[in-house]
Amino acid sequence: MRLKLILIVLLTAALLPAAAQSQLPETPAAKQFSGWLAAFNSGDRETMLKFLQGNFPGRVAQIDQMMRFQGQVGGFDFKKVEESTPTRLTGIVKEHNSYAFARFEITVDPAEPHQITFLNLRRLEEMPPPRTSEAEALAALRAKLAEESAADRFAGALLVARHGQPVFQEAYGLADREKKVPNSLSTRFRIGSMNKMFTAVATLQLVEAGKIKLTDPLGKYLTDYPNKDVASKVTVHHLLTHSGGTGDIFGPQFDAHRLELRTLQDYVKLYGQRGLEFEPGSRWAYSNYGFLLLGVLIEKVTGQSYYDYVQEHVYKPAGMTSTASLAENETVPGRSTGYTNGPGGDSWHPNTDTLPYRGTSAGGGYSTVEDLLRFANALEQHKLLNAQNTELLTRAKNIPGGVRYAYGFFDQVEGGVRCFGHGGGAPGMNGDLRICPAAGYVVAVLANMDAPAAERISDFVANRLPEK
Repeated sequence: MRLKLILIVLLTAALLPAAAQSQLPETPAAKQFSGWLAAFNSGDRETMLKFLQGNFPGRVAQIDQMMRFQGQVGGFDFKKVEESTPTRLTGIVKEHNSYAFARFEITVDPAEPHQITFLNLRRLEEMPPPRTSEAEALAALRAKLAEESAADRFAGALLVARHGQPVFQEAYGLADREKKVPNSLSTRFRIGSMNKMFTAVATLQLVEAGKIKLTDPLGKYLTDYPNKDVASKVTVHHLLTHSGGTGDIFGPQFDAHRLELRTLQDYVKLYGQRGLEFEPGSRWAYSNYGFLLLGVLIEKVTGQSYYDYVQEHVYKPAGMTSTASLAENETVPGRSTGYTNGPGGDSWHPNTDTLPYRGTSAGGGYSTVEDLLRFANALEQHKLLNAQNTELLTRAKNIPGGVRYAYGFFDQVEGGVRCFGHGGGAPGMNGDLRICPAAGYVVAVLANMDAPAAERISDFVANRLPEK
């Protein structure tokens, strides 16, 4: 996920009464949020850029992603405050372009000029839609997909399965707009951060085999890691839960070296001297670099490349024949072209100039909705890990900040139904996988266009399917 405004679907009944309103308090955190909201809602790139430069310099490099996001949601209306201190504010906003709401959290530096240190929005809805019969839910889904694809808000593929067997599978839109190639169920879509699920499974396999321990520091295995503070303090558990303070990989350095970063070690050479952003275990902050390091760890412990290991130990036993992370300059039959929109929302163009040389253990591979179902089935049938370690993999950990994150999987309760999985998003790509064990459903959605194209469809159907 290149955008730090991570959209996590959280549904809570009666969370936001329709008439609930409040005023922003007179605190540094609230003033900064008010300034960010005004700049974001303006839809003007220069206004947003000026605000970031003065108040949130750590996100200047993500201005274009932020403006694409603004084009998708149309801005936000402030609704109410939930918690407020001088340096931290949480509350609720509503999207302009939909009925969806989001919970925001912002923290600022205690010292003047109180620059923003963290900003996160998690998507939710005011009230869960009523759960219906499977037939009614799928009929509503079919109508929704027709509407979204006709409006050019969705192009991709969707699969819904119950007890391991598909009950709905359709594809919409074009895999290649120039050549008029349609998407199909076998189209390979770039999946962004969904690679993290495969990396987490591979890591837990090594735990199950007794080759690594979750409590071990990174430096026990990467003995020559450049930054000794990171090597000695960050554990495998921290990396798997985004609680290690290891930071991101995207920004000016990545943009300057994008096509030179060809191996996992190339990333370590570029970022390995960097120190910690916070004390490991003290809070949650999404870290692509943390999962990149897990890939390096897998290579060190197994003596194989990350790509060979997941091919042999994850994809093959799951029966995933269309999933990999081959380089972008290699011909991959059926791989779709990703399309990203301009800030104005009316200029779809290929995302070619944003893509890394190759996907990594943090994200950037490709898959199909059919392969994602095979992966979900293999997990639930314990073909990849035993029952104990599957539970360890997918059950949320106690992480400061309240994010329900397990090991490479989000673990959420949606309208009374527990689902685990992971999404992925970057310019021109969006995907989501949800595995709901008690209800027996799996939902896999992949799109070759900007977020939240796939996530909105996943939300729509997952929240309507019956509980059992």
